[in-house]
Amino acid sequence: MASQRTRSGAADRGAQHQGSAQRKQSGKHPLKGAPRGQGSGNAKNSDRTQRSEGHKSASRKPAPRKATPQKSVPRKAPARSAHDQAHATAGPCPIMHACGGCSLLGVPYHKQLKNKQAATEELFTPLLAQFGWDCGIEPVRGMRYPLERSPEDVSYDPLRDACITADAGKLPAPRAFRHKAATPFAPGPHGSVQSGFFAAGTHRIVATPDCPVEAPGARRILNAVARVAEDLHITAFDEDAHRGLLRHAIVRMGWRTNEALLTVVTSNRDLPREQEFAEALAAIDPALVGVAHNINPRPGNAILGPETRILTGTPRMHDRLLGCTFAISPTAFYQTNPQQTEVLYSVAIEGMDLAAGDVVLDAYCGSGTIGLTAAEASARKGAPISLVGVERNPAGVTDAQENAQLNHIDATFVAEDATSCIKRCARDGMKADVVVLDPPRAGSTPTFLQAVSALGPRRVVYVSCNPTTQVRDLAILGQAGYRLVRLTPVDMFPHTSHVETVAVLER
Repeated sequence: MASQRTRSGAADRGAQHQGSAQRKQSGKHPLKGAPRGQGSGNAKNSDRTQRSEGHKSASRKPAPRKATPQKSVPRKAPARSAHDQAHATAGPCPIMHACGGCSLLGVPYHKQLKNKQAATEELFTPLLAQFGWDCGIEPVRGMRYPLERSPEDVSYDPLRDACITADAGKLPAPRAFRHKAATPFAPGPHGSVQSGFFAAGTHRIVATPDCPVEAPGARRILNAVARVAEDLHITAFDEDAHRGLLRHAIVRMGWRTNEALLTVVTSNRDLPREQEFAEALAAIDPALVGVAHNINPRPGNAILGPETRILTGTPRMHDRLLGCTFAISPTAFYQTNPQQTEVLYSVAIEGMDLAAGDVVLDAYCGSGTIGLTAAEASARKGAPISLVGVERNPAGVTDAQENAQLNHIDATFVAEDATSCIKRCARDGMKADVVVLDPPRAGSTPTFLQAVSALGPRRVVYVSCNPTTQVRDLAILGQAGYRLVRLTPVDMFPHTSHVETVAVLER
C-alpha cells in the first residue's frame, strides 16, 4: 500500500531467510530504517510480509556469537562449496552464519530480550520526554517455549501462557515458530534442482535439510518440491542468467489446524506435465489441502508475481487465532508466528478497552484479523461492537468479508485507501470510538493521522512493525492532543533483531 500493504503478491523476498536484509546495516539506531526483509510484487503485502522479517539490531552492543571451529578453509574463502559452508558452523544450526537469517541464534534468549528492551527504551525515551508522557515502556513480551499449556485448552490465555519476559532469567530458546517458509531454486549439476537458502549477498544456494525455527515438516515439503521437479525434468530458474522455469516455493503451515498450502512460483505460465506435477506435489504431505501456481516473470528480489491460479485442491487453507477461524489464500497476508501474533493482538485488544456499542475503525486491515479478533473478544464479554475495516486491496477486502462470515461477525469492510477513507469519515462526521491501525514499515501519513485527530476517537491503538516510523507518527498524534498511556514491545521473531510495538493513546 503506498501507505498501505497489499496482501496479494506477498511472500518472502529473494528467499533470503527471516531478516537476512538486516545484515550489514550500520550507522543508525538499532531499530531505525530496518527493511522488512522479503519483498513482493504488490506494495501492501510486500511491506506487511517484510515487516515480519527484518529490523536492524535491537541491541546497543553487537550480539555475541559462538566461536566457529577453525577447520579447513576459512569460511569466507571463495573456493568453499555450499556443502562445506553448510557444515562449517557449530551451534544450534549448522548454517546459521551462511544463511544469515537467525543472526542471534547463538545468543541466550533472555539476553536477546534485554537487548531489545534497551534499544526500545533508547528509541522512545526522547519522545516520552518531549511530551511529558509518564507511561513508561513495558517489558518486551518474549515467546515462551515450550508451551506448558496447550493452545487448545479452554483456559489458555496468550498473555499468561504464551509469553515471558527477560526477568524470568535463563530461558529456553524458541523453536519451530515460523509457520510460513520459502525456498529459492537453482540449477545444479546434471539437471538437478537445488533448494535451501541463498547465501548472504549471493544467488548461491546453501542446502538446508531442516530449519530449527520453522514449523515441523515445512522444510521437508519445500525440499521435496525440488525432487519432484527433477523427476519430471522441470528446470530450475537461474537468477543470474534469467533462464529456466521453477523459481520459488512457499508453504504455509497451520498452527491450530493440520492444514498446509503450497505455492510454486515459475517464470512463465506454461508448466510442462502440469497435471503430473500438481498431483506429485499434492502427494508430498497429507496436510496439503491445495497447491497454487504463481507466475513471476520479472527479475529481482520479489518472490511473487501478479497472477496466481490453483493447480489442485482448495484455494484456501484455514487456521485459528484467538477463537476466530481465518481462510488463508496463497498470496494473503497472515502473520508468520501465530503464537506471538495472539500475544500481539491480545495486547492491542486490551488497549482498545472496548465497551458495548463501540464503533471500531480498523485501518490498513488486510484480511481483517485484528478487528475480527477484537470483535470476537468483546462479544464473548457481552459487549458487542460495530466493526468497520478499511483496506485498499480489493482481494484483502474479499478475504476479510469471508472471514467475517466464517466467524458470524457482522462487520463492514471498505476497499479504499486508508487515508482517503478516514478523511472522508472525518468530513462526514462519522463516529469512531476506537481507531486501530497496523501500517506497513513506512508508517502512516501525516494526513491520515490528522484525520484521525479530526475524527476524535477516545483511543488510538497503533500496532507497529517499525518502531522508528512509529515514533515519528506518535509525535504527530501527540501534537494533536493525544497522550501515550501504554507502550508494549513484542518479540515476534526470536533470534533476529526485529521487534514490534503496540502503542495505546487517548485524548
